[in-house]
Amino acid sequence: MTFTKTTEQSSKYEHLDKMSVQELLASINQEDKTVPYAVEKSLPQIEALIAQIVPKMKLGGRLFYIGAGTSGRLGILDASECPPTFGVPFDLVVGIIAGGDTAIRRAVENAEDNTTQAWKDLQQFDINTNDVVIGIAASGTTPYVIGGLEKCNENNIITGSISCNAESPLSQTAQFPIEVVVGPEFVTGSSRMKAGTAQKLVLNMITTATMIQLGKVKGNKMVDMQLSNNKLVDRGIKMIMGEIPVSYEAAAALLEKYGSVRKAVDSYNNQQ
Repeated sequence: MTFTKTTEQSSKYEHLDKMSVQELLASINQEDKTVPYAVEKSLPQIEALIAQIVPKMKLGGRLFYIGAGTSGRLGILDASECPPTFGVPFDLVVGIIAGGDTAIRRAVENAEDNTTQAWKDLQQFDINTNDVVIGIAASGTTPYVIGGLEKCNENNIITGSISCNAESPLSQTAQFPIEVVVGPEFVTGSSRMKAGTAQKLVLNMITTATMIQLGKVKGNKMVDMQLSNNKLVDRGIKMIMGEIPVSYEAAAALLEKYGSVRKAVDSYNNQQ
């Protein structure tokens, strides 16, 4: 089967260094508009992976992301936003990047080429068969990610992947691959652009749909969100007011007493 790295193909745009700022922005925006349509084509693959994650989490399993560079950082970003958004433990969704935490801010030389390190990194979390591991790599060729998924497969751990090339080695390794083929980047090979945007959209879908399936959203509200600043406290108070007939002051008192929108609303309803 032929594997073509469309993420490495030459940009459709020539002489970027001769363009005005307006031309650059319009052209980048034009390319960005194509990304959601590429994601749309992958919705069945995304659904299939989520169908594996939800039952595993109901059994007490976790979701892990492994990646390098931009892909690794995106996994960490998505994982880090789950606790404040959905009120879940910090170890329920875990992002791991090649090269360790240092690589979040600064590239670590050759880290992505180590085929055995991802499995070592996962073992630090006592990875087990209740967990799901998603490898993220725009190219679909990152050795760190492929090596990690191979070991997961050997140990009966469900694996998924997110890449932006069709029929990549990573897709062929993952049990539940997601391929979002966005085509050549505006700047040739700069996969932090369209490919990175596509990966972020898919990650948003995976965790949001999963958390809704797990009951972490009521109606369309983040009833389990962490109240970590004044803006979120105010949002929580207004959520309570939208669910039960109380004043702003009464809602604030309930929220302060029970610590979450869900508990405040449930307590009120149980007393009626």
